[in-house]
Amino acid sequence: MAGAGEDSRALFGAGVRAALEAWPALQIAVENGFGGVHSQEKAEWLGGAVEEYFFRNADLELGEVEDFLGELMTNEFDTVVEDGSLPQVSQQLQTMFHHFQRGDGAALKEMASHITQRKYRVRATAVATARETDEDDVDSMEEMEVTDTNDGAATDGVCPQPASSGPDSQTIKEEDIVEDGWTIVRRKK
Repeated sequence: MAGAGEDSRALFGAGVRAALEAWPALQIAVENGFGGVHSQEKAEWLGGAVEEYFFRNADLELGEVEDFLGELMTNEFDTVVEDGSLPQVSQQLQTMFHHFQRGDGAALKEMASHITQRKYRVRATAVATARETDEDDVDSMEEMEVTDTNDGAATDGVCPQPASSGPDSQTIKEEDIVEDGWTIVRRKK
């Protein structure tokens, strides 16, 4: 019977890792190095830490799981998750742990598989959308009026770019408004 328990534990660990790998907030933090030079290693460690957290605390409430994940993201990746995904990931993890506790390996496999498939489907859609957006941007390049600030004096210039013809073409004006080092770009009305 110990073999079945070890199998369920391994399936739970695989499910935890699948859920974390599919979590966009964590993946963005890792890809952008928010956890420092060892972001990838921290993400791998995170799977084991979450798994251990569940084993040490058998009767966790959803809020406790959310708090734990939120603290890990803040402490390890300097990231505050505000996209609404924290409760979803916490619920997935808690559901997987309940399957583990019942010894339902088939449900654990199914959940991990479903999460992995959804992750690849979302990434494929994002790549396709990005390609379509890039193609649309190339087709709709317009003439832009640029305002630049040099030593406090504003100079206007025009950047020639392929103009789109027709009544829908618009000119975009870059305002010389600088707030905290940021230049604000608005459409010309």
